[in-house]
Amino acid sequence: MNITSFLLYCFIVTFTPGPTNIVILSTVQKFGTKKAMEYTYGATIAFAMLLVISAMLNTMLITIMPKILIVMQIIGSFYMFYLAYQIYKMDSSKPTVDQTATFMSGFIMQFINPKVLVFTMTVIPSFIMPHYFTKPAVTVSVIVITLVGFLAFATWVLFGTIFKTFLQKHNKTVNIMMALFLAYAAVMIWI
Repeated sequence: MNITSFLLYCFIVTFTPGPTNIVILSTVQKFGTKKAMEYTYGATIAFAMLLVISAMLNTMLITIMPKILIVMQIIGSFYMFYLAYQIYKMDSSKPTVDQTATFMSGFIMQFINPKVLVFTMTVIPSFIMPHYFTKPAVTVSVIVITLVGFLAFATWVLFGTIFKTFLQKHNKTVNIMMALFLAYAAVMIWI
């Protein structure tokens, strides 16, 4: 196995903007670091679960993946457009308690996030299983990938925390940009 290609793939997919990362940035801006980390913990646990499911059910998923992917693409696209709209219309001058900044919302987001689903369904069979078949090797791989994912999420929280003042000062512009990135991600699923 080419470790460099494997790690590069993991870092590129997890660190680049996607629905989860954009929601994390928005959560930091609106609710602060603590709530963003709560969301991040939920996203990380779900990410790990998806990796485990992929590893355990690899053979079955390969035979039914096209059906799962199209359903998840449709659901994921609509959900991402919904999130984009919510971010676009967000008004930080009105303090609210929002259910999008919770452990459970971070957890659920991963199961309907097409970027995460495609990544978790492809990384194990593409990089790990052709070279390592033992449970310990696959388990270590799942742990490493999960840690890379958590590092990516935490980096987005850190970025949002460091630039929070700037982001709040330019709130409407930032919200429009994040909404456009989410909408772009929803469209890119189909291209």
